[in-house]
Amino acid sequence: MLTILALASVVLLGIVPQQSEAIVIYTGWERHALVGSDIRLSCSFFSWRWTSDDVTFSWSYRPDGARDAISIFHYTGGAPYVDNKGPFRDRLEFVGNPGRRDGSILLKNLDYGDNGTFTCDAKNPPDIVGRASSVRLLVFEKVPIQAGVITGSIIGAVLGLLLLIVVIYYLMRFLVARRVFNLSVSKHGKKGKGKEGSQQRQPWRPPPVTCLPLTS
Repeated sequence: MLTILALASVVLLGIVPQQSEAIVIYTGWERHALVGSDIRLSCSFFSWRWTSDDVTFSWSYRPDGARDAISIFHYTGGAPYVDNKGPFRDRLEFVGNPGRRDGSILLKNLDYGDNGTFTCDAKNPPDIVGRASSVRLLVFEKVPIQAGVITGSIIGAVLGLLLLIVVIYYLMRFLVARRVFNLSVSKHGKKGKGKEGSQQRQPWRPPPVTCLPLTS
């Protein structure tokens, strides 16, 4: 009887559809790039389920100043699809690895008109409930001043630290050499004074007197 109940429970659990759980999607916060350069926009997700064969990735783009977003890329059924009418139809490449939960894309030959917000959405059935993640792209003719200042500050701090380490190293060597020299001089000085003291402490003895015989 118990065996029959156990088998019935297994069958019922197999019939009941699995409950979907939340999926968490990650992208960068803000990316900077130069005119004419390429940039990789990363998108990954976390899910408690194994990576499904039906995993999907979708990218949309909303230009700065625009109210609506347009679809620019979709990955489904194991194949990538680039929108053939959008602004990135000839400049977008899928460089992700769905098996590793990576839905990254590569944008090529950037221009000022590419400034905007890129949104990535992912599904890993049965995990289909989640909030899409967005990253803002800023295209510049030159590296932004703020970014240049931060990079220069980091490089200066690293070089200053290396210089400080070198100075401390040579200072320690100098102090050790000076200490050894002082100990050596002090040791030889004590030996010399010891010899002089021993010579000075010897008692004075008069020279021997030779007596000559008297002759008549």
